[in-house]
Amino acid sequence: PMQRARGKDTCWSSVDHTLEQGQIPGPCDPEDLIDGIIFAANYLGSTQLLSDKTPSKNVRMMQAQEAVSRIKMAQKLAKSRKKAPEGESQPMTEVDLFISTQRIKVLNADTQETMMDHPLRTISYIADIGNIVVLMARRRMPRSNSQDNVEASHPSQDGKRQYKMICHVFESEDAQLIAQSIGQAFSVAYQEFLRANGINPEDLSQKEYSDLLNTQDMYNDDLIHFSKSENCKDVYIEKQKGEILGVVIVESGWGSILPTVIIANMMHGGPAEKSGKLNIGDQIMSINGTSLVGLPLSTCQSIIKGLKNQARVKLNIVRCPPVTTVLIRRPDLRYQLGFSVQNGIICSLMRGGIAERGGVRVGHRIIEINGQSVVATPHEKIVHILSNAVGEIHMKTMPAAMYRLLTAQEQPVYI
Repeated sequence: PMQRARGKDTCWSSVDHTLEQGQIPGPCDPEDLIDGIIFAANYLGSTQLLSDKTPSKNVRMMQAQEAVSRIKMAQKLAKSRKKAPEGESQPMTEVDLFISTQRIKVLNADTQETMMDHPLRTISYIADIGNIVVLMARRRMPRSNSQDNVEASHPSQDGKRQYKMICHVFESEDAQLIAQSIGQAFSVAYQEFLRANGINPEDLSQKEYSDLLNTQDMYNDDLIHFSKSENCKDVYIEKQKGEILGVVIVESGWGSILPTVIIANMMHGGPAEKSGKLNIGDQIMSINGTSLVGLPLSTCQSIIKGLKNQARVKLNIVRCPPVTTVLIRRPDLRYQLGFSVQNGIICSLMRGGIAERGGVRVGHRIIEINGQSVVATPHEKIVHILSNAVGEIHMKTMPAAMYRLLTAQEQPVYI
């Protein structure tokens, strides 16, 4: 086994971690972090605390210590309730901690079931204190009974917004190595992001690089929208046996967070329209308990056609406006937009580029760019507008198939 000198308690933060140019300090081979690496650890528990959006390193470290003391207190209480024999400790869950440039996953070591799965971009802090690792992630899921903000924020006494952080506490001999590996995963992820945008990380000055890290919010409204429980609901449609549901569905478009189908049209007087419970743009997550997420359009169509003899259909839907709002942040012209357009329709998208992060989807028709309609704009002009746009680029798009139905270029085939 590798002998490591124990350093002082170390702490890595995605916010203030900067790189020496061109090299990625850390214990791992960057290629391994792209695929993902696994550490063995014991999961001790999780606790939630409120925090400013970007607290100082000292405050972060105090929060980490607070989380550890809470978890240890909870363990003590559990032990005293269970009247464990002297010298026996509370059982802990053995886990595999999976770290990559995309995400951090916690798997039960025995069953390999996923216990937690955080996209790397939601991790705001990692600290190791002796053999303890504390992982802090921003909470995105509001409680269903509250109108909390998506990042679940509360005003504090001094009027600053407070954000809910979930703190996971682990124990491992490799605590320091785990913290350093996660810090390194951020560095590699940012370098990959730059390369995907056609920029050699070594060409950026230290200041440009750290400014970019601090401002490039991995923005995507989809995630926020889908995690708000009031947008997600079960709908029951009554119909005659033998009667079709009366909808046209199209794909949500490659690049969307949850690839599924969208209601693009409803038959006048059909069960779907008559119910008054569905809108054009709604995404269908499941029908009668069968998930449609990730299935090809033809399979989804077959599933809906197969409901012809049912008198009642249950759909789980996410309310979505028919038009998708896109926000691309492009600091300057050196950044490739990372998508291509043909006749106003997005036909390809680069993985990891600024366009994908902004919510651009393949198969969508561009309706508007920075408040200006481009529905009747020739292809060359659209390309010209986009290639010269910098800063915040706002676009409105919708699935091309839906656009053709709405503009009567295509006749609907109801199912």
